[in-house]
Amino acid sequence: MRVLGVDPGLTRCGVGVVEGVAGRPLTMLGVGVVRTPADADLGRRLVAVEEGIERWLDEHRPEYVAVERVFSQHNVRTVMGTAQASAVAILCASRRGLPVALHTPSEVKAAVTGSGRADKAQVGAMVTRLLRLAAPPKPADAADALALAICHIWRAPAQNRLQQAAALHARSVPPVPEVPKGRPA
Repeated sequence: MRVLGVDPGLTRCGVGVVEGVAGRPLTMLGVGVVRTPADADLGRRLVAVEEGIERWLDEHRPEYVAVERVFSQHNVRTVMGTAQASAVAILCASRRGLPVALHTPSEVKAAVTGSGRADKAQVGAMVTRLLRLAAPPKPADAADALALAICHIWRAPAQNRLQQAAALHARSVPPVPEVPKGRPA
C-alpha cells in the first residue's frame, strides 16, 4: 500500500509518501513541504498548494491519500487556512479517483507513539525510528505528514474489515415495512 500523507496548512503543507503493509517494515518514498508566502493573495496560495500536491501525486502515484482532519483551534484564522488547504488536498485526490481518509491528530499520535497526547518531538522521533531514518524530517509538518501515512497503513486493514462487515450486515437485515399514512400502526 502506498499512501500520501498530507498535513494541511497554507504556509507549510507537509507531504510524505510511505509504502508498506501493517506488520511489516515501512519505507519512506519521499517527504517535503509545499510552501506559500504568507503575504500572497489567498487564491494564489491555494493554487500553489494544489500545484504542489498535484506534483506529489504525479511523482509518487499513491493508492490512498491520508489527510489530517481539521479540528477546532482557538485561532479562527489558522483553522480556516488549515481547512482550506485540507479541502485542496481532498479535491486533488478525489479528482483522480483516489480514496481519501481523514485522521484526527490524536488518532495519528496514538497510532505512531502509543499516546494521543504526544508532542511534536515524540512524533518526529517515532517516525524516524519506524522509517529507519537518520534524523527526524524537518520541519515538523513533514514528519506529521509521514505519521499520517503510517497511521493510515496501520489502520486501513481494520477499517476495511469493519466497513465490509457493516455492508454485509446491511444486506442481511430485511427492511422494515412502511406503515401507510393515515392508518394507525
